[in-house]
Amino acid sequence: MRVRLRIEKWVGGGQGLARTEGKVALVRGGLPGELVEAEVVERKNHLEGQVVRLLEPHPQRYTAYLPPSADLPLEYPQQLPLKQGLVQEALERIGKLEFALAPIQASPEALHYRTAAQYALHPLGGLAYRQPRSEELVRIPEDPLIAPPLLETFRLLSSWPLANALEVVVRGSLYENRTQVGFVGGEPRFFQRTAQALVQEGVAGVVWAEASPKGRFRGRMRALAGETRLLEDFGGVLSSVSVGSFAQVNPKAAGLLFQEAAQIVGVGERALELYAGSGVLSLHLASRFHQIFAIEINREAVGRGETDAARLGAQNIVFKREDARIFARFLPAELVMVDPPRAGLSEEVLQGLLEHRPQGILYIACDPATWARDLGKLVRGGYTLVFARPYDFYPFTHHVEVLSLLRR
Repeated sequence: MRVRLRIEKWVGGGQGLARTEGKVALVRGGLPGELVEAEVVERKNHLEGQVVRLLEPHPQRYTAYLPPSADLPLEYPQQLPLKQGLVQEALERIGKLEFALAPIQASPEALHYRTAAQYALHPLGGLAYRQPRSEELVRIPEDPLIAPPLLETFRLLSSWPLANALEVVVRGSLYENRTQVGFVGGEPRFFQRTAQALVQEGVAGVVWAEASPKGRFRGRMRALAGETRLLEDFGGVLSSVSVGSFAQVNPKAAGLLFQEAAQIVGVGERALELYAGSGVLSLHLASRFHQIFAIEINREAVGRGETDAARLGAQNIVFKREDARIFARFLPAELVMVDPPRAGLSEEVLQGLLEHRPQGILYIACDPATWARDLGKLVRGGYTLVFARPYDFYPFTHHVEVLSLLRR
């Protein structure tokens, strides 16, 4: 059904909250204060839907083109207090904690900040995004969120026939000003000539990955042409990145977070990093601890981390390809650093922290809700939250990171 709504506030997940006929409505596409017309459906305890028409737009609504992935179309300075408020509300409502957050750290770039992006291939040609919670494809003529090294690669991929792939992924490096391309789906033989042609056009490397039910780049992979790794600068630490594995997509913003993390943790004998990826955080802290164990389950990330540590002379960092849940075997340690996926800490990790009680826990989060949930449990288990600051890695979207430190 179609209803008129006045958006009261912006809540997690990029939704606007409104009320109609005694019911709460959560709708995408609306900003606080806007009067909108929305198409909604009944859920168990609320209405949910999408804005279809703006009746009274926000005076600072951003009107230039943005891709469908950008769900916060607001002039950049006005985005920051909304994100600060999301984190503060999560801490109080979910974590049941009263704590004054440090002011949010803005992204150094509001546009053209992403060094990685993934696109579907539109049946009529060109690149596309899927609408949120939908399989509907929206062709995009440009992507103003991607960083300069990716722009020419985007143009090339938009104009070439790539019918055998399901998705195409681009990873770039600001430091090297180069890109890699990954094709997902089909068979590698379909892309061999295209890969070689892309390298001739200046792309650093091309890989293929099967469309695996486990997720992107979690099945078979094959290098098709060019280089498999690039170097990126994360706050003064040169770390290797690749199109087929995770690395922060806003290296300038992430670098600021890593630098502040190194400033607030102090010094000690031993630290552990869980969910370490390629260990960029450990590399930043290498001079502050005599020994650091970086625990990561992904084989490729561990390999990159070991190569980076050797190249940078960080001989005190030891990588272990293990599940984070077994971290207790590497204790004791003064500090445990965690940067879990959006689901937050597993129950085994959380209980292990409460049982073994390291002196400090550095918690980096990509989801304020699960972060607040975990912090509430840690504080009730005897820890004190001593620092927390939101970081904006993803302007024009609802996503926000948090850097925090707990002590006992």
